[in-house]
Amino acid sequence: MNLVTTPPSSQDSAALEAPGAKGCTEIPIFTRHPGNPILSRQDWPYPINSVFNAGAVLLPDGDTLLLCRVEDRSGLSHLCAARSANGIDAWRIDPKPTLIGNPSEYPEEIWGIEDPRITYVPELEQYAVAYTSFARGGPGVSLALTKDFRNFERFGVIMSPEDKDAALLPRRIDGRWALIHRPVTTLGAHMWISYSPDLRHWGSHKIILEARRGGWWDANKIGLCSPPIETAKGWLAIYHGVRQTASGNIYRLGLALFDLECPDKCLQRGDSWVFGPEAPYERGGDVNDVVFPCGQTIGADGDTINLYYGVADSSVALATGSIQYLLTWLDANSKSTQIANH
Repeated sequence: MNLVTTPPSSQDSAALEAPGAKGCTEIPIFTRHPGNPILSRQDWPYPINSVFNAGAVLLPDGDTLLLCRVEDRSGLSHLCAARSANGIDAWRIDPKPTLIGNPSEYPEEIWGIEDPRITYVPELEQYAVAYTSFARGGPGVSLALTKDFRNFERFGVIMSPEDKDAALLPRRIDGRWALIHRPVTTLGAHMWISYSPDLRHWGSHKIILEARRGGWWDANKIGLCSPPIETAKGWLAIYHGVRQTASGNIYRLGLALFDLECPDKCLQRGDSWVFGPEAPYERGGDVNDVVFPCGQTIGADGDTINLYYGVADSSVALATGSIQYLLTWLDANSKSTQIANH
């Protein structure tokens, strides 16, 4: 994929800065779509406050499906599907919520459901949707399976509050399912992995990536963004880090790589963030200075990433990148992995 034909501006991309690699500052990590944002409340067929943080998947018919977090005018969120032939425009949006909180049967959903991550699971021939269910105890992780994004088998809460930012890996690891998630504990807000024989009972919990300390861009609070991408070198994860400033938090994106057969082992972690809020639609909204992907699709070339991200908790935007470039960037920018948590 030819990502860019002219040197990118700071408005259009986050540049690859590989020390000692000639010309790498000309290569973008992610390039924003010129039509951003691609979905906003004006597109919705029923009254809403905002749409953001969408899970994404390519359907067998070639359509891109976004399962969007939609905040209604009560302040509660639900999920609604939008489909497009090219993944950019002409979205066909479900005329009513696709998946909505059901507190009578699932009391953990009394204050809505949020931030889905979609994984296609070949063994089950279904899509696994990990999402945040919100109730009095705080946010927890819930799971549902679907074949068509019209009928869902709910599993209920699989990780109790406070926990979120979860995605299922698409295949078993040593006979067990694996879920990456982000509980908040006395240890802090770090990324964990847990394992299950049946998608219902979870254990073998382990931290896989810690929020750094001190002045780092991802100090104190991190979490998984879109589901990890399986590559020959390992599971490539895009994660968010939260920079706490005097004027509020800034949500930016970083990269990490985990072992294919032992995903609780981090192989590489980028030193710097690779994508952050720069465009006006990312800097200002219901929550300022937020870029937050929950899903991506991979192009027919097996390399192009179409990253769908929420902007300022107000709309959905699109950026493109290359898996190979991300792996190359990690090779050049992960020298401080051993000291990052100190």
